[in-house]
Amino acid sequence: MTDANGRRIDLPLIDHHCHGVVETELSDDGFGSLATESDWPAPEGTDGLDSPFGLALRRFCAPILGLEPLAPLDEYLARRRSIGAAEANRLLLRSTGTSDYLLDTGIRDTRLLGPAAMAARAEARSREIVRIERVAEDLAAESTAAGFVAKLPATLTARSREAVGLKSIIAYRHGFDIPAERPSGREVLKAADEWFHTAERTGTFRVTDPVLLRFGLWSGIDAGLPMQLHTGYGDGDIELFRADPSRLTPFFHATRTLGVDFMLLHCYPFIREAGILAQVFPHVYLDTGLVSHYLGPSAGTAIRQAMEIAPFSKVLYSSDSYGLAEHYAVSAASWRTEFAALVDEWIASGWATAKDAERIATMVASKNAERVYNLSA
Repeated sequence: MTDANGRRIDLPLIDHHCHGVVETELSDDGFGSLATESDWPAPEGTDGLDSPFGLALRRFCAPILGLEPLAPLDEYLARRRSIGAAEANRLLLRSTGTSDYLLDTGIRDTRLLGPAAMAARAEARSREIVRIERVAEDLAAESTAAGFVAKLPATLTARSREAVGLKSIIAYRHGFDIPAERPSGREVLKAADEWFHTAERTGTFRVTDPVLLRFGLWSGIDAGLPMQLHTGYGDGDIELFRADPSRLTPFFHATRTLGVDFMLLHCYPFIREAGILAQVFPHVYLDTGLVSHYLGPSAGTAIRQAMEIAPFSKVLYSSDSYGLAEHYAVSAASWRTEFAALVDEWIASGWATAKDAERIATMVASKNAERVYNLSA
């Protein structure tokens, strides 16, 4: 962003949805596996890093590690190995200008740094976002079906006392084509019984039943914290059309007066749909995390779409970074570059003053998240 005299303004960011980074040393293949949402290795003759994200990594991250912009990828990976994962993480995370990381701690990957370690490595604050499905699965593993149903609401409420928000991955596990209302107690107990019988055969609890997913969602609503919902592009198990947030319209009608805000994460390619929902419903917000790094040179398209129709007070910054500190560095640099270009255009064409641009940018960068998650408390 620039001020009225053309000077650059660097805004602190609140990354309202992200994950820990890996601090173990990575092979080239290990690095590549964390640089994509695919669960499978690239076929022979292809390279997942010969991609928009690969270009962004070479543009923004190479200078941070002491190389020329757009240095070849093999040189970048060699440089990263030479300084070590911990030092690379430190340099890349501290390059972002992030003051607060709101970490989803629900991924079962023991390599990931937790909130305290992330805060130390990034020299920033870190708060927890509790993933509902992880809590449900952990609780089920030490309970009976009836005990699970009785305990989940209180367990989520107790976890919420130490967190700033909750998250549901119902879009991964089923999709948004769900009834708007809370499931009945009889429905939940029947679904829980079936889930526990299945777990006896498989030896694992993985919640995919739509009734139990709705039960978790409504139990989270009762806890009263902001609720993050993954939407659109993401893990390989998503049926993309089911993750269109417009499918939640009846649900948003049903929850409008309950005092809980819903944060639509990522949204690509449904960014415009999410923007419309954020304009229409007072308790709906959006971001363009994840694609802020994966779109590379096209990240500005997503950022501009997020600013088309939603009130400026309803748009937040996030990276949805996972595993690689490069995700954090690219997301922050892309957002700063593309958002600055957008508001500079508004100023040049008479749509906004420099003061307007600074105010709007500050809202999206940090103030909206600070307000919604009550971070100043």
